[in-house]
Amino acid sequence: MVKKKKQRDFVLPSVDKFSSRKEWEDVCSRIILNYPDLLRLLMTTHERRVLVVRVAALQAIAAGKNYRQIGQELWLSPQTISGIGKAIKERSYRSYLERSKNERKKRIYSDGSVVSKSERRGGLRRRTKYGTIYLP
Repeated sequence: MVKKKKQRDFVLPSVDKFSSRKEWEDVCSRIILNYPDLLRLLMTTHERRVLVVRVAALQAIAAGKNYRQIGQELWLSPQTISGIGKAIKERSYRSYLERSKNERKKRIYSDGSVVSKSERRGGLRRRTKYGTIYLP
């Protein structure tokens, strides 16, 4: 007979017993996963759905399905599926926003150089968010 775990048996270790906060979070997450009732209590239905859909996408990627098929089946964006694919390679999930802080290049709309009148094309000059353009 298997003894059912109760919420009152649930105790997290103290943060000061670990060398880093990340190490403490990893240990705590493993402990929390052993208490499914606690997860149901603390997670919203949306958070549970997101978790289930990401696991399903992970399995679909592992099965060799392409992003379009996965997106149509699970209603996920290509960015989310790509993030899950990268999580498989990196062994850690990072959101598109987190990756954008370091990996994505900043867009440069104009090099800031001034165009002389002789180099300028004729026509109507319009300033846009992309720089100055000349309309015929």
